[in-house]
Amino acid sequence: MRPDGTPAVDAPDARLRTADFDYPLPSDRIADRPAHRRDASRLLVLDRDGGRLEDRRFRSFEKYPLPGDALVLNDTRVFPARLLGRKPTGARVEVLLVRPLEPENPVRWEALVRPGSKLKPGRRVRVSEEFEVEIRDSLPGGARIVELRGDDDPWRLIERHGRVPLPPYIRRQSDDRDRARYQTVYADRTGSVAAPTAGLHFTPEILVRLESRRVQLVKVTLHVGVGTFRTVQAEDPADHDLGAEWYRVDAAAAETLNRVRNSGGLVWAVGTTTCRTLETSLAPGGRFVPAEGWTDLFIRPPYRFHAVDRLLTNFHLPRSTLLMLVAAFAGRRLTMRAYRHAVREGYRFYSYGDAMLIL
Repeated sequence: MRPDGTPAVDAPDARLRTADFDYPLPSDRIADRPAHRRDASRLLVLDRDGGRLEDRRFRSFEKYPLPGDALVLNDTRVFPARLLGRKPTGARVEVLLVRPLEPENPVRWEALVRPGSKLKPGRRVRVSEEFEVEIRDSLPGGARIVELRGDDDPWRLIERHGRVPLPPYIRRQSDDRDRARYQTVYADRTGSVAAPTAGLHFTPEILVRLESRRVQLVKVTLHVGVGTFRTVQAEDPADHDLGAEWYRVDAAAAETLNRVRNSGGLVWAVGTTTCRTLETSLAPGGRFVPAEGWTDLFIRPPYRFHAVDRLLTNFHLPRSTLLMLVAAFAGRRLTMRAYRHAVREGYRFYSYGDAMLIL
């Protein structure tokens, strides 16, 4: 531990390369469907002080936060961003909506298209008789500016015709069950193309019991973008472009978090997105402030945390920015030891997989 009580990170972590965050994972450890119940998933508890690992079930999570602590949730809602359609020739194409250029008028979007070589500006994709997507412009990196055309409100068209944008490592088509299960029970603000997966394990009953024990439930927002799926290709993580994501911490959330901190309570972040939001919104001097905008905060060793005391997270892809954030919080060597344990003990990995609690 440091003299101020924060956990020490591994001294060599400042010189870590992307390859230091790689690990072998058998394909049968990748969860392609959710557990039969949200709280039936497993929970690996990692104690940073002693390096102890404990195998639990997620329903035991509620015993860890204490009265007066704050449990912070990302209330973003995944929208069915994946549009399947055809070109005038009849060829199948896919448009993945990333973000509206004007949130209050969601007609023009930044999007990813496939096959990209065939969808140049001026081309149209017919999603249904009532819904078309026109390719308007090309962006660096292969993205497109697209315009939605239809006989209804754009959001209603997207909800009616879009599909859940499951991560690319889940090699099946989404179905009706994914509409509910690839969404947290507290999702409220539409805007994500990926779920804040650490929150998928919570049930309404667990949240009620936590509140009954005087654990403060605090909601913030970060709309998850496509960058969450990208592994780091650069040898030096510092050369990786994380991409910006929109976040919001309102006045009520900031006030509650400051009150918890002032009374000696701990701040528990549910997921890496919540963690990044909290670290972004903490002002110099250690106070949370209302804030909204775009954050590209890339947390990796040897980052020093100021806003978050405890972290709940899923198991992440090798060489990913999410794994680097976890390694910054727990220390790389301890994190990779926990991952080896999880692989050996048959934990389920990635979005629909099991969880890890770092104390």
